[in-house]
Amino acid sequence: MLHFVFQVGLAEVSCVDSLEYYGFPQTEASCPVEELCVFPSRRTCLVLPARGRMEKLSGKDKELIRGSWESLGKNKVPHGVIMFSRLFELDPALLSLFHYSTNCGSTQDCLSSPEFLEHVTKVMLVIDAAVSHLDDLHSLEDFLLNLGRKHQAVGVNTQSFAMVGESLLYMLQCSLGQAYTAPLRQAWLNMYSIVVAAMSRGWAKNGEDKAD
Repeated sequence: MLHFVFQVGLAEVSCVDSLEYYGFPQTEASCPVEELCVFPSRRTCLVLPARGRMEKLSGKDKELIRGSWESLGKNKVPHGVIMFSRLFELDPALLSLFHYSTNCGSTQDCLSSPEFLEHVTKVMLVIDAAVSHLDDLHSLEDFLLNLGRKHQAVGVNTQSFAMVGESLLYMLQCSLGQAYTAPLRQAWLNMYSIVVAAMSRGWAKNGEDKAD
């Protein structure tokens, strides 16, 4: 059984101007693969879609996601940098997965690497694709399964998917400020849970193929 497990240390991070991010208690959460664990201000575990099928989002979720992404999607890289900066704060060991001509020994090293910024752009384009296909996320399933396989092949574990989800929420809060509401946060979590469920199936399948 695969688990999402990650640990977040206590921290107060300044976002945009006077906006402060919530403190994260030092704790550990463990959820089965059917759940996504993230820590906004308290533990949240979302049930992921059942194995082999992709759920649909509500009309309200789609409206909130599209409305919030309209401005963010036009300036992808700066928002992606915020997301990855948060990801490396949560797990600095992930820096070792990036091998470019510029040594990614620190977050700043990575952020100054054109190759890494290209990777940031690709990740933001995946989010953009998901937002563009909210009415038919099933059409992205093969792409997401393959993306999960690729992450498994390079040594990314499933707990990192959960940390990316937390980092995505962090970026949204920093970028949207007071427009980042509880319903909007939930809508993005609902979409991310569908995306990461498909990626997790691809990740697990690739691991099974290697074992065989």
